[in-house]
Amino acid sequence: MEERRGNNNKAGNQSGDKIEGRNAVSEALAAGRTINRIWILKPEGGKRLEPALAKILDAAIKQDTVISRVPRNVLDRMSTTHNHQGVIASVAPHEYADLDDIISKARDEGRAPILIALDEIKDAYNLGSMLRIADCCGIDGVIIPERRSVSLDSMVAKASAGAMEYVPVARVTNLAQTLRNLKEKEGFWVCGTDMNGDVMYDKADYSGSLVIVIGSEGDGMRDGVRKCCDFTVEIPMVGHVNSLNAAVACGVVVFEAARQRRAEK
Repeated sequence: MEERRGNNNKAGNQSGDKIEGRNAVSEALAAGRTINRIWILKPEGGKRLEPALAKILDAAIKQDTVISRVPRNVLDRMSTTHNHQGVIASVAPHEYADLDDIISKARDEGRAPILIALDEIKDAYNLGSMLRIADCCGIDGVIIPERRSVSLDSMVAKASAGAMEYVPVARVTNLAQTLRNLKEKEGFWVCGTDMNGDVMYDKADYSGSLVIVIGSEGDGMRDGVRKCCDFTVEIPMVGHVNSLNAAVACGVVVFEAARQRRAEK
């Protein structure tokens, strides 16, 4: 194993979380996230490093990151996503954002905030995908509950393709109470997604300070969260499958909300 800087720690002794994949590691470097160490594929037989990995290596060197060049079997053993793409990074644990700060930032910029609240999403791929959607649509932040929800881990980082570095995520103790506070104290409207919604998703009004609630995989929104919604939206179905993946449903509704809000400007 080759080292750029002297360090005798074994891979298993690294503190913090690990993120995997070229996009996730590249965006972590670009965002200035604290990176403890990078393990990168060592080409065999004198071959040159692939351009995408060479770019990551160059960025890591410029930031004076500890770098280990290792054979593929070492990365395979370390990987939890089983799709490391030749690079794994040990990073400081991801910091969650403060919800009040998210709202204040949007209003200081002269915008009505738009947030996504996720009710007990348990699949890392779904959360990562929804962070990508949030980033693409200019969502100000994402809210997740502390319990019975996937956290910001390496699987989410990989699925988000780097979006986790740019979308603020607030973690709250009680999602229903948070929604009530947003309505009563901050003037938000709460829009829920439901198979039997009050209005079709493309006919709803998404203006103003808004939270869009996405229910959990399979069960949808819990009753306590549903009661906090001012209105619910439905996505019409015409095929044989009567439900959508949570991330897909999120994409359909959030892109429509973003389209309407752009048109209002």
